[in-house]
Amino acid sequence: MKKSNYLRRMVLLGMFVALGVVISPILRVEGMCPMAHLINITCAVFLGPGYALLCAVLIGIIRMAIMGIPPLALTGAVFGATLSGVFYKISKGKIIAAVLGEIIGTGIIGAIVSYPVMTYLWGKEGLTWFFYVPSFIMGTLIGGSIAFLLLKRLEMSGALKRMQESLKDDYQKDEVSA
Repeated sequence: MKKSNYLRRMVLLGMFVALGVVISPILRVEGMCPMAHLINITCAVFLGPGYALLCAVLIGIIRMAIMGIPPLALTGAVFGATLSGVFYKISKGKIIAAVLGEIIGTGIIGAIVSYPVMTYLWGKEGLTWFFYVPSFIMGTLIGGSIAFLLLKRLEMSGALKRMQESLKDDYQKDEVSA
C-alpha cells in the first residue's frame, strides 16, 4: 500500500495560514504587506501552486474578517502565490523563479486587478489602474528578498530538499527516482 502524506501537507498548510495571519501586520501599510509575500513564496516552494493559492485565499479571508483589511488581502495575494508555485515548478526548482512569480503575479497582475475591486466594490475614489503597482511591487521585493534568503539558506543546508521529499506521496517519490 502506498503511503500518502496528505495529512502532513494539510498540517503544514494550516501552519502557513496561521503564521501568515499572525505576521502579516509586520511592516504592513495599505497596499503593501511584505510578510504575506514571504508566506506565499515559501508555501509555493514547499507545497506547490494549488496549496499556495489556497493558503493565500484563507489568509486573505481571515485577515478581512478579523482585522478589517480591505479586499486587497485577496487581490494582492492570490495571483502572486499561484504564479510563484507555477514558476517554481516550470523552472524545475529555482527559488528565484518563485520570487519572480510573486513579483509579477502580485506586483503587476494583482495590483492592476485591485483597481476595479477597490473602486467599484469598495467605493474608493481617485484611483487609477496603476495606483497600487508601486506599493505592491515594493512589498513583493521586501517579502520576496526575505523568502529568497530563507529558502536559499535551507537549500544550501540540504534541509529544503529533505522537507520537500517528506511531503511527497510514495508514488511521487517513485516517479522521481525512476
